[in-house]
Amino acid sequence: MEGPGQEPHAQQPQGAARDEGHALHLDTGFMGRNRNRTNNVPGQAPQLGENLQDSNYTPLLGQREERIGGWISKVPQSNKNKPRNQGEKANSEATGFQTKQESEGRRMRYQGGQTHEMGRGPWNKQENAFRGRRYQLGQAREKTRGPWNEQENGGRGRRYQGGQAQGGGRGRGQKNEGSTWRMQPRENPHFYQNATPGGAHHSKQPRQARRIDYKFLESLLEQDSSAIVIVLASGSGLKELLSRTTMNHNLVQLICQVLQKACHSQKDRQGVQHILGVLKESNFLRICLPQYVSDMVTQVDPAVRHAYPEHISNIILLLQHLISAFPASSVQKVSILFTVLTASINALRGFGVDITEETEKNLDQVQMLMQHLQEKRREGTLRADKCAFMQPQDGQEKSYRTMNIYPTYDEIHGKEKPFLRPNFVFGRYESTNIYLDTHFRLLREDFVRPLREGIMEILQNLQDRNLRKKKFDDVRIYFDARIIAPRCTSTGISYKVEFDTQPLRFVQWQNSKRLLYGSLVCMSQDHFETFLFATVSNRNAEELVNGIVELCFDAESQPLLAEVQPSDSFLMVETTAYFEAYRHVLEGLQKMREEDIPFQKYIVECDAQVKEPAYLTVDTAYNLAPLVKTSHKEECPDSLKSVRILDSSQWLSMEALKLDESQMQALNLALTKELAIIQGPPGTGKTYVGLKLVQALLTNDHVWQRTWKCPILIVCYTNHALDQFLEGILSFQNDGIVRIGGRSSSVALHKFTLRELKKSSYRFDLQEYFHRDYEEITREMREIEDKLLEGAHQLECTTYGVLNERYLKPHIAPQHWNSLIMGLEDDELFYLGSQHSLILEWLGLSVSAFTQNAAENIWAENPGQQEGEEEEEDEAGEELLKIPEMADLIEAERVIDDEKTANPWRRKEEDDLAVHKLASAMLAMKLDEEEGTAQPQQETMQWEVTPGQRRKIKRKMKAELRKLNTMTELEANAIQNVWQLDLSSRWRLYRLWLKTYQGFIREDILRLEEQYQEAAERLKRQKLQQDLYILNKARIVGMTTTGAAKYRQILQYIEPRIVIVEEAAEVLEAHTITTLSKNCQHLILIGDHQQLQPSANVYDLAKNFNLEVSLFERLIKVDFPFVCLKYQHRMRPEIAQLISPHIYKKLENHPSVLQYENIKGVSTNVFFVEHKVPEQEIQEGKSHQNPHEAHFVVELCKYFLCQGYEPSQITILTTYTGQLFCLQKLMPAKIFQGVKVHVVDKYQGEENDIILLSLVRSNKEERPGFLQIPNRICVALSRAKKGLYCIGNMRMLGKVPLWNEIIQTLEKNGHIGQSLELCCQNHPETKTQVSTGQDFNRVPEGGCTRPCEFRLSCGHVCTRACHPYDPEHKKYKCLKPCQKVVCADGHRCPKSCYERCGKCMVKVEKTISKCGHKQMVPCSIPEWKFECLEPCQRKLDCGHTCRNFCGQQCTMKCPEQVTATLKCGHRQEVFCWITRMGCEETVKCKSKCSVTLACGHVCSGSCHTCFGGRFHEACNSPCKAVLICSHMCQEPCTTECPPCQQECQNYCIHSKCKKKCGESCVPCAEPCEWQCQHYQCTNLCSEPCNRPRCNVPCDKMLDCGHPCVGLCGEPCPKKCLVCHHEELTEIFFGFEDDPEARFVQLEDCGHVFESQGLDHYMDEDDDVVKLKVCPSCQTPIRKNLRYGTSVKRQVEEIERVKQKIQGPAQEIESDRRRLQEALAQNVVLKRNLPLKYTMLEKKLKASAVSTKSIGLIENLLNFYKRVADLTDSMKKIDEYERQGLAERLDEVQKWLDKQRISFSGQELTDLQSEIQRLTYLLSLLARCKANRMIPTNITEEINSAREILEGTKKFTEEDEAAVKAHLNNINASLPVSGLGISEAERVQIVSAIGCPRGHWFKCKNGHIYVIGECGGAMQRSTCPECHEVIGGTNHTLESSNSLAPEMDGATHAAWSDIANNMLNFEDLHRLM
Repeated sequence: MEGPGQEPHAQQPQGAARDEGHALHLDTGFMGRNRNRTNNVPGQAPQLGENLQDSNYTPLLGQREERIGGWISKVPQSNKNKPRNQGEKANSEATGFQTKQESEGRRMRYQGGQTHEMGRGPWNKQENAFRGRRYQLGQAREKTRGPWNEQENGGRGRRYQGGQAQGGGRGRGQKNEGSTWRMQPRENPHFYQNATPGGAHHSKQPRQARRIDYKFLESLLEQDSSAIVIVLASGSGLKELLSRTTMNHNLVQLICQVLQKACHSQKDRQGVQHILGVLKESNFLRICLPQYVSDMVTQVDPAVRHAYPEHISNIILLLQHLISAFPASSVQKVSILFTVLTASINALRGFGVDITEETEKNLDQVQMLMQHLQEKRREGTLRADKCAFMQPQDGQEKSYRTMNIYPTYDEIHGKEKPFLRPNFVFGRYESTNIYLDTHFRLLREDFVRPLREGIMEILQNLQDRNLRKKKFDDVRIYFDARIIAPRCTSTGISYKVEFDTQPLRFVQWQNSKRLLYGSLVCMSQDHFETFLFATVSNRNAEELVNGIVELCFDAESQPLLAEVQPSDSFLMVETTAYFEAYRHVLEGLQKMREEDIPFQKYIVECDAQVKEPAYLTVDTAYNLAPLVKTSHKEECPDSLKSVRILDSSQWLSMEALKLDESQMQALNLALTKELAIIQGPPGTGKTYVGLKLVQALLTNDHVWQRTWKCPILIVCYTNHALDQFLEGILSFQNDGIVRIGGRSSSVALHKFTLRELKKSSYRFDLQEYFHRDYEEITREMREIEDKLLEGAHQLECTTYGVLNERYLKPHIAPQHWNSLIMGLEDDELFYLGSQHSLILEWLGLSVSAFTQNAAENIWAENPGQQEGEEEEEDEAGEELLKIPEMADLIEAERVIDDEKTANPWRRKEEDDLAVHKLASAMLAMKLDEEEGTAQPQQETMQWEVTPGQRRKIKRKMKAELRKLNTMTELEANAIQNVWQLDLSSRWRLYRLWLKTYQGFIREDILRLEEQYQEAAERLKRQKLQQDLYILNKARIVGMTTTGAAKYRQILQYIEPRIVIVEEAAEVLEAHTITTLSKNCQHLILIGDHQQLQPSANVYDLAKNFNLEVSLFERLIKVDFPFVCLKYQHRMRPEIAQLISPHIYKKLENHPSVLQYENIKGVSTNVFFVEHKVPEQEIQEGKSHQNPHEAHFVVELCKYFLCQGYEPSQITILTTYTGQLFCLQKLMPAKIFQGVKVHVVDKYQGEENDIILLSLVRSNKEERPGFLQIPNRICVALSRAKKGLYCIGNMRMLGKVPLWNEIIQTLEKNGHIGQSLELCCQNHPETKTQVSTGQDFNRVPEGGCTRPCEFRLSCGHVCTRACHPYDPEHKKYKCLKPCQKVVCADGHRCPKSCYERCGKCMVKVEKTISKCGHKQMVPCSIPEWKFECLEPCQRKLDCGHTCRNFCGQQCTMKCPEQVTATLKCGHRQEVFCWITRMGCEETVKCKSKCSVTLACGHVCSGSCHTCFGGRFHEACNSPCKAVLICSHMCQEPCTTECPPCQQECQNYCIHSKCKKKCGESCVPCAEPCEWQCQHYQCTNLCSEPCNRPRCNVPCDKMLDCGHPCVGLCGEPCPKKCLVCHHEELTEIFFGFEDDPEARFVQLEDCGHVFESQGLDHYMDEDDDVVKLKVCPSCQTPIRKNLRYGTSVKRQVEEIERVKQKIQGPAQEIESDRRRLQEALAQNVVLKRNLPLKYTMLEKKLKASAVSTKSIGLIENLLNFYKRVADLTDSMKKIDEYERQGLAERLDEVQKWLDKQRISFSGQELTDLQSEIQRLTYLLSLLARCKANRMIPTNITEEINSAREILEGTKKFTEEDEAAVKAHLNNINASLPVSGLGISEAERVQIVSAIGCPRGHWFKCKNGHIYVIGECGGAMQRSTCPECHEVIGGTNHTLESSNSLAPEMDGATHAAWSDIANNMLNFEDLHRLM
């Protein structure tokens, strides 16, 4: 593979150039994730070989050279189909048929410098391997037409358009638009033979496969390797050649030369693979080559013999390639050849033939590889050729340093096998580079392979209907995954992702390994053509049940999320690998320089001569006294205080150090060697030795810290081991420790965690700017988060249910909104207001909709899907023992304690509460709603909903919300009435509205996400600085391997000189290497490779590539010096016998283990119970369980608890996680609290007194699974100190050699059998045999079946059976009845004997003194304390009877219904307390309005909804007017009918219009079909015909045999004058009975009319724009050839009307601009009504604006302007008067805010009337304020006027006349408010000026002035009173000035264009 600036090799496009003989050799530079880019200047043609003339390029014979668009191509001359140039595009097509030998019609297409190859015909079977992708825009595109064969599906690739992947262009896998092609300067002639890989030749004539002979091979040898591959791989000639069984030696040598050269091709790896595959199966390899090699020995000619080394080298290299490509299948096939070859080489050496050093080296490598593969084959692990073994000289691989860590597009889709080298465990590595490369590739393949193979399997099964049920081996698949909303964490932005849980409903999430923290997921919308990568950032099992997980997307995926909305559906694939650890280690390997790796001499070169650490010298002396001292008082000899460490004679004795012999050796080795290995079998004290080691190093730290201070690094595989080790260090080092790892269970270490250290003491040491910066960044993140979460919560709410329509309103087209709110006739729904949502009714989700449609069963979506009524069973069982779930255990190791601060500033509960609270407000119905909450809260609607109905509604809603199909905007724009849509279309429209709403929010929060992510990155860098500061001050840094991987960057900074790895045998070698820095001088590995090994993800890599071999084990295997501890301090001898000598040859017992007491209650301390009960397989997680064993183990555990053992002394172990869940179900917490239950793998390094082991596996196939792995057996059998009890199918396990040896030991000691013998402690002679869980019923209390018979302190006898626990019965509870007398009345206690008696609760009759009632009262309660439960008889103040109980306080609010008179004058039933408290004003009057509206219909509103008659509800009577299209109007009553929404009925002989009737039809452009033998129309079908009607009678005969009565060229009428005489001659037009009468049949309705009369009728002009109708049935005449001209003219007129209704675009735009300017100038509106101002602004910016909507906006602008003016003028009146007026103005606003298409005449009248009333009222109140001294008579006038103006009825003409009369009287005495003049003076001034209304204006401060002439301002001036600007320019008033209606009562300026007939006062008077 290529590096930067090199030519790509391995990524050559499949099928490009090589498979069909195309002349271009293309280098695609294909870009996926971080693919190497080749820069190309835009607009510049890619250069082919820079300059073809300069590159020795010559066209080959038999070909011509063509230059097309800057490209040179070589085309065989035999091909007649030349590319045709059309402008800049050469495009050609060929049809033809290809067989295996022929092909015709090769084509090349060029489009702006792009190449397309196309050929038609079926693909042959072998072509599939070479078909990969189609390229467009900068890539080669290859396409073959014709039927696909069965294998072709795998060959599909990506299609690209415009440089982006179809499917949105999001995600990975996109190619670089600037990538270039290079043509190879020299090519081989055979390359252009049009050869395909399958041996087909594409040429004009069929051609036989060319026979390959010696001469041909010689010519081939001169070509470059790529050309050789293409020739050999593209025909059957090679196969024929190699199938021969005899060959001469020269031919064999030549074949080896050619094949060896071909194998060096770095471009066509698939071709090489094909050639090697042919070789592997050939007679050449099996017969000819071994014969040739063996004949070398008998060769006597010295010249020939001395030529052999070259041929031997070729054969060895060929073998290397063959074994590498086919490691599994070739190893046996080449074994004979290799044996012969080795023997021949040895013989030739003896003859003096010089074998080169390089050949010897290659031979050794082949031999090593052969040994490795043969060993793996014997072990049975090498089964398939899944990858290619990489050889050192391979040049084709891409450098591991530039490889992408994430899987690339090619890897996910490609078929090329990855190149790998095995981790060789029996020899040295050739170089450090190869060592790093080997481990990088193996580690990367370990997480990439499952994902690659899983996705390929998914892609192959995409068409499978049962895909959701299918189980995939390598990946876990999640359907319909949706990225809901961003979440803020301390590390950056993560996302809440929701997926479909239906296929996963049986997953036990608590115990499942699915979606663990750090797991990698790949998401795609388009079958992995593009994809996103993310890791699980937070896992909550409760949320996972609901399909919710939190993901963090990688840096390259984050920008692509901008386009993603919650409604986008992804397929999500998870790989189980802990990706974070892989990523950090892989990055470390890539960045690690070869020279920086310490200990290369040992690690790479496997040198066994180990030096002392570099910091030690011969004279270095250590103080070892602290290792001996156990207390401060203890004195040590001075000799211990200075020991020359490298002088073995000075080392003190074992006894002094309190170590055994092997521990002493280990300590010596570790302190004196720079790389030390200590193996510690179970119980041998390896941790103890490790602690002594650390103590010695810390005591003498001056030795190794001479130059600079740095901590000792301690690395452990698990959190538990790290805690144990660090706790041990705490005993001698109580400060300077830092712990970095997962959650610590140690209280003592809590203060040493990185998180706590940052908080506490170190915080004060940190530099001030650290603290200041940290606070600043976190504050910034909090602020951004608050803003971001507001949008994120809204986004999240959209997925919780159906949004209330008011939130969707801004995103719903006005016509849709109007029809939605006006479409229902049910008044009740409107009355409910906020308590009910129209959208539920519209979507068919309301209860009423459900009850109406229940019979129709509209809920039955997906009939094939049986959705059972899944009743949730309420399991109110007892609490079970909490077992550490496998998921939790894995997460504990993965999550670093310091990073698990996902949300440091707010608790998740608060977040959830905020979301749910918002959801309650935003949603009309929630998916997770509680029962009853969705029901209407109104007494009048008694809807009963069953739980089953509610579930159906929720299921329907959920199914619809998950659907992906939305209505297009084009479709939506054509809809006027949303209620006319069917249910499916309504949901599609809803999803469009929802998507628009989501996109709007997503756009808003994108910028915030970027800001937050950037701040989080800064915080991360800040934390890194803090961490570095803390770690540099430490003496000990303890890390888990995960922590070490994540903090690798910091480790490179602090450069620990001493590294100690505990559990080193469990750590992958790559993990160990990346923890080492270049300055590491001392590495100590402590572990045991015979216990658990490192865990690899891929079994093949673990076994066949030795990935599971740790550095610890590998060094031991290459005979590196190590010490094995040999005294075990844990197990009693009977247990130790099971692992020694079977696993450990020399493991001796320490004397301390001989002192253990026997286990109580059993006859033996070790026992294995045999059984044959089969296991059960658990589908989810591929685990197993065995309920029989689980039951036995749990009962045995309970038995031991009965013997008096503490729960903490017992551990239950099992070998499978599936058994954990089985055990948990049988273990109630109250009995088993404290008992540990673990999987064996998670218990390494732990121990307990009693171990109960369940082996689980038991099956007919006798598959022991991983019970056959010695390492696991070792761990399982070595955890017990005193007692080990195991249950399993021992007969089956006996087939495993190691188990067989163990069973023999057990049988010899009598420790195995069908049943375990129990012994009663109280009666030792009683024995009980148990073999099943049920058998323990015979020892119910842990003793035997005899009764206990102990006399208790209460006098009763113990009722239990014999029990060894609690012999004194101090804890025993006597359950017999108490029977003690508890009160003076002699009542006895009803409780059990052990319970406290308490007060007497027997009920007796007592008289309540307060009221005299008799009640049943508990004996111990005095009657005066008891609350009487008789109904209260007292009368309330209102006279009604109280409804409470006698003992309760009487109610304050009487709930009785009484009739009250409301403020509007109507009488209505209300609660009594409302009238008593005078709250009638708050009651909404329900009386019908019943006023006759302007349209003539009766108002359907109520008194309350019509505001007492001031604003009437819009008329909802059906319109029923006939529209110009001849349909009836479907809208409610309106003066202007909107465009018809029915389907258009217009059609012609050619086609039918499919649009809505109200939309303009597209004219038919086909030729007119009206013709006869006399005339023919030559116009288009849609144009009026240019021929006359033909009146010649038709000469055809009808089916009845009579002559036709029609006319020439017309369709014959279906009736004749003979058969239908009476019908035809019935008089209609008057000419029917004429003997010469001819008839015409109308095609639309079928009626037949006499032609002369119908001609006259059709030619008549009605002066009406509408279609003519059938004179008989009134059906519109739309299609008739004879009257086509008439019909077309009518249709044309109708089309013109349609266009006029829609309005001319230019005029609409002009009006829009005018209104925008008017709005911008209206400062008063913006200041007083900012929300309305913004709303009008948005309406004017909207794209879909029509004439009607412009009119509506103009009216709204004028009305809101008047309201704003009145609001602004309110400062002129007294403050106490303002509230009432403000409320009235609010009512006007509410009415204006209603959704409408336009204002009806009624609405205009109502609004004008109310605004006029309020203008009068404001004017009157202003006068009152201006004149404080008001005469009495004027006060009466004012009150009379106010009574009318403040009334709740409509302001009529009579009311206005009365108000004017009162005002005239007032004006005589009071000046007009604000003008400082009387009314009479005002009238005189206005009359004197003589201007019409609308000419008076006022400045900013209210000073009045007039503008003459037209009333439009043409110049600016200054106010004489305040010097502010007045006037304006170009008929535009200065923005700070306004109209002065107080002068002349005008509502708008004289110079203005008011739409929809806006009225001034006199116009209003005329109307009224």
